Amino acid sequence: MGQRDEKDKMKTRKEKLAGYFFDLSKLIFTAMVLGGMSPLYTGDFKPYTVYVVFAGIIFTYITAFCANRILKY
Repeated sequence: MGQRDEKDKMKTRKEKLAGYFFDLSKLIFTAMVLGGMSPLYTGDFKPYTVYVVFAGIIFTYITAFCANRILKY
């Protein structure tokens, strides 16, 4: 009975940690990518805006990839 409880705890812990990384991925996407694109529509474009958008895409991918790896193993 004790070993099953430990497996359930580990499964729950992995699911919550992966959920955290998925939520972090969504937050990064919203803040950096969508927020970085808003100056394009307002006319307040700065050259570093493109770098912020690309960094947001890369960080979004990295955090989603980490969440996927946590769930996989």
